[in-house]
Amino acid sequence: MIYRKYVKRILDILVSIFAMPFVFLVGIPVAAAIKAEDGGSVFYKGPRYGRNMKKFNMLKFRSMKMDAEDIRNPDGTTYNAENDGRQTRIGKILRKTSLDELPQFFNVLRGDMSFIGPRPSPMGNEATYTDFVKKKFSVRPGITGYNQALKRNSATLEERYQNDVFYAENVSFVLDLKIIYYTVKSVLLRKNIYRS
Repeated sequence: MIYRKYVKRILDILVSIFAMPFVFLVGIPVAAAIKAEDGGSVFYKGPRYGRNMKKFNMLKFRSMKMDAEDIRNPDGTTYNAENDGRQTRIGKILRKTSLDELPQFFNVLRGDMSFIGPRPSPMGNEATYTDFVKKKFSVRPGITGYNQALKRNSATLEERYQNDVFYAENVSFVLDLKIIYYTVKSVLLRKNIYRS
């Protein structure tokens, strides 16, 4: 309880502060590459639901063409494919390496997000939020999380809900360490980037 209520937030702030030099070091050339490719905005601000279903704008480096259509899978999950024509050239690299997620450390500093938690929920799936699913909103959403560590983008909506609620009900320091380990492993091996 102490970890969930106090320690986790303190660690989030410390991790974000230590991450900032890396965010700027990588972010400056990434931003220049995005701008050089099509002249559009560097960042994507996606409206999301956070803890207690409070709305906020999740920051990412833009990996899609400007004004790209929001395409969803039949179950409501975000469409992801390696040959997605909406992606920019630099965007494909950012997605494969997960570098597009780096600006979310600013969300963590602001308190919108945590380093570890369920991925932020996009607008549009409200009809699927049963009392069971709403349990996921008892914690801050994360840059990475239990579902990301296990399945990343390959999970169905139902699997994501199950994994998110499991995390919300079992938050602990040990579980967070396991999630970090499996997330690093997944990113390095480039596993489950796209949903088949």
